[in-house]
Amino acid sequence: MKDIVIDIEAEKNEILKRYRALLRACKSTLQKGDKRMIRKAFDMALESHKDMRRKSGEPYIYHPIAVAQIAAEEIGLGTTSIVCALLHDVVEDTDMTLDDIEREFGKKVAKIIDGLTKISGVFDTNSSLQAENFRKMLLTLADDVRVILIKLADRLHNMRTMEFMPRDKQLKLSSETVYLYAPLAHRLGLYAIKSELEDLSMKYMERETYQFIKNKLNEKKAEREKFIRDFIEPLKKVLEGQGLHADVFGRPKSIHSIWNKMKKKAIPFEEVYDLFAIRIILDSTPENEKSECWKAYSIVTDLYRPNPDRLRDWISSPKANGYESLHTTVMGPKGQWVEVQIRTKRMNEIAEKGFAAHWKYKESSTDSGLDLWVQKVRDMLKNPELNALDFLDDFKMNLFSDEIFIFTPKGALIQLPLNATALDFAFEIHTDVGATCIGAKVNHKLVPLGYKLQNGDQVEIITSNKQTPKEDWLNIVVTAKAKAKIKSALKEEKRKVADEGKEILERKMKSLKITYNSDNIHKLSYYFKLPSTQDLFFNVAKGLIDMKDLKEYQASEKVVENKPQDKIENDQVQSLLRNIKTKDSDILLIGEDMQKIDYKLANCCNPIPGDDVFGFITVSDGIKIHRTNCPNAAKLMANYGYRIVKARWTNQQELAFLTGLRITGIDDVGLINKLTTVISNDFKVNIRSITVDSDNGIFEGSIMVYVNDTEHLENLIKRLKTVKGITSVTRFDSAVEIAS
Repeated sequence: MKDIVIDIEAEKNEILKRYRALLRACKSTLQKGDKRMIRKAFDMALESHKDMRRKSGEPYIYHPIAVAQIAAEEIGLGTTSIVCALLHDVVEDTDMTLDDIEREFGKKVAKIIDGLTKISGVFDTNSSLQAENFRKMLLTLADDVRVILIKLADRLHNMRTMEFMPRDKQLKLSSETVYLYAPLAHRLGLYAIKSELEDLSMKYMERETYQFIKNKLNEKKAEREKFIRDFIEPLKKVLEGQGLHADVFGRPKSIHSIWNKMKKKAIPFEEVYDLFAIRIILDSTPENEKSECWKAYSIVTDLYRPNPDRLRDWISSPKANGYESLHTTVMGPKGQWVEVQIRTKRMNEIAEKGFAAHWKYKESSTDSGLDLWVQKVRDMLKNPELNALDFLDDFKMNLFSDEIFIFTPKGALIQLPLNATALDFAFEIHTDVGATCIGAKVNHKLVPLGYKLQNGDQVEIITSNKQTPKEDWLNIVVTAKAKAKIKSALKEEKRKVADEGKEILERKMKSLKITYNSDNIHKLSYYFKLPSTQDLFFNVAKGLIDMKDLKEYQASEKVVENKPQDKIENDQVQSLLRNIKTKDSDILLIGEDMQKIDYKLANCCNPIPGDDVFGFITVSDGIKIHRTNCPNAAKLMANYGYRIVKARWTNQQELAFLTGLRITGIDDVGLINKLTTVISNDFKVNIRSITVDSDNGIFEGSIMVYVNDTEHLENLIKRLKTVKGITSVTRFDSAVEIAS
């Protein structure tokens, strides 16, 4: 392979050239001291990435400079965001720490960098983890939406420069982008970025179709441009004559949107007529914005015949992401339908730069659909009943949805997604109204809960104190808020039933002489393959687990029987225990003898290296290794002393052993994520299962993990106890617990 010759001097000049272009892009927003701060961030990024190159062979520093320029130029972010964009890969890819960032640039920058670092691997393994990570990424909306905006800039540049990546990586990034990043850009009002992300994704996922449409557009480009000139020339003259200062131009539709239209209508490219839209951008003062937009609309519809069914007024009622504009479709000079979009410079900046521009004009806006949407996302994220996959489904469903506007009987306007039902409307009014809703009147006519509302409907909700939320309501509603509230109510109802089941189970276990304790309750949950102890209690209350089932469980010898200790613990057993611990002759060496002797680790106590153990010779299942403090040890030794084999651990060669941990603490958002990070990442421990209960703010969970030995386990317990909010960590697979 021929060596690539690198011209270091030329690269240095190119880096400086790109840095100066970045400064020019943000020149209008720079204040005193900003340039020095950006320079410091640039120098740190340059030093940190000096030995790194991209797949293309280019210096890695090109990437953070480009991300910063997108953030400044295409999204309209300020100095703090530019600094963060320059440094967004520093902590993840180099030895630089968040403490270093905070020391040099302050807490705000460090917090944003921390957010960017945490969400760098949103899509990695299975779907539930992806969902949890995406949820974590959106949690930054509650703190600082700039994390998301910089992440979108990062993704856009990666998509623009993907040609040197392997095919599988191109497909992976493209599918992620079109599935979540493009809809997220749409919802945040970044329409240009959303369209480009969709086109770039299609370029790699639908190569032939993308190239076909691109070629077709190029073939007719000159003809299309002439049509646009002929269409806008008379418009400009009349607008100027009426004293309206405006930019009028044509904007081509994206390849992805054309492809969508071809698929949706099942038509060939030749039958897609709206390949472009005309934009009228008015230079209006805030007080004259609405009147001048409608004046321009009047001029357009005087010149060209409008389609009355195609008027969209997002000036009187802006979209949830802040978008304001008048859209109409008119008949052009050659009998062709043309879409015309009318808005002011302020509206256009919000349409192009979304959330960043929304901040800029926020002070002059009394209320905002975008603020309401962000608040809804925050409310969803705070809801503990909504698991990650449900959240992702609900969030994704509401990203691209069009809005409808519904009136209350008093004339208040409520904004809902398309296909929202009367029940969605009820929950939007108030949780209690939704929970007790039995029907609705739409335009004074009685309708059922699942009635789909239409734009402009007036809705009155009918309630009853006897009504409670039902499971099938989840199939009726479409808004995330309604789903979350219904799930919350159903969970509360389940908790009440479970409380009754808890009392029933305690009585049944007592009659069977099974000790009612936390260990046996968790073992029962595991035995009946239930995700939580609450499900166990619920099933008992509903009669799904009866006395016969409990007797079968008892017979499986996985219980701590409620027998007097003096009946089974005698001098002979104690002597045998002492012999197992002290003598070395005729000992089963666990590890060395694994290939020669058929033995297994007992499920009732899950011994691990470092535990005092013994072997028990079973009738048909070889030798079972038990801990000497196993719940069943005394019984086995007392009744079957002749089957006992002394055993001890020898050197283990990277073997993993199953054990259980019981963890309690204060319930909080992200607590499970913190625990699994310590277990999986810090200690490299595999998790077999997690069972979690939460009641009145108290968290209790059992986690089955694979550890190397007791020292490994004890270190893990000590580390878990340092996690904020954790009050207790114990080993629960025996009568004697290890605690730190």
